[in-house]
Amino acid sequence: MTESGLLIEERRRRICELLLADGRVTVEGLANRFGTSQVTIRADLSALESAGMLTRTHGGALPREEEPDESLDVKQLQHHAEKVRIAHAAVSMIRDGETIILDSGTTTAEIARALRKADLKSINVITNALNVAALLMDVPSVRLIMLGGFLRRESNSLSGPMAAAALASLQADRLYLGADGLDPQLGVMTPHLQEAELNAQMIRISRQVVVVTDSSKLLRRNVSVIAKVEQIHTLITDAGAPKNAIEALRGRGVEVRLV
Repeated sequence: MTESGLLIEERRRRICELLLADGRVTVEGLANRFGTSQVTIRADLSALESAGMLTRTHGGALPREEEPDESLDVKQLQHHAEKVRIAHAAVSMIRDGETIILDSGTTTAEIARALRKADLKSINVITNALNVAALLMDVPSVRLIMLGGFLRRESNSLSGPMAAAALASLQADRLYLGADGLDPQLGVMTPHLQEAELNAQMIRISRQVVVVTDSSKLLRRNVSVIAKVEQIHTLITDAGAPKNAIEALRGRGVEVRLV
């Protein structure tokens, strides 16, 4: 089976998927599979190793022994004041009758917390995050739509084919998308492949994509691109964001709100 003609990011994502499925990959096997040179594959493996996604070996690569993610309890304490300001700016965009999607993450959890006090009569909220659902389950103005799927405990989030299938029949006015990294040239990035695929589906069914992230995530890179810069309508971040990153994003048509 060959998979020639893929873009660089797509090919590197497929390499990671093959590595997870098979437990090892070889330069020769990947070159044959993707119809490209071994030099190109070695460059792919070097880039993926630099991103922390695998360990190079002679003639191939092995899965990287993952360090455990920080728990949500730890993450929610980091840049907390900035996340609260971002959340309030995000909620100010919401109007009665809208359907929004809240991705998993500590910033979107702050949006859910702010929604508990928002002056809204009725909105629909779609989420794959258990902590977000727990914050909204008793809010009278919120009609909660919960996706199924496989649980990743580190993020309290559900993903996989069941979650993607649940999204297929839905539409949303706005997606609030968290980010592990945001590169002004590449877009929103994550190290988690399954969640990246679900996020891509969220983007497809949303009329507007709003990235919500504190400034520490700007200029970071990861292996999987969730959303290209051209797919982002608005970025809400804090005033500590690097000026060059903000100018680059605005130059590419992204509305940037600093709080």
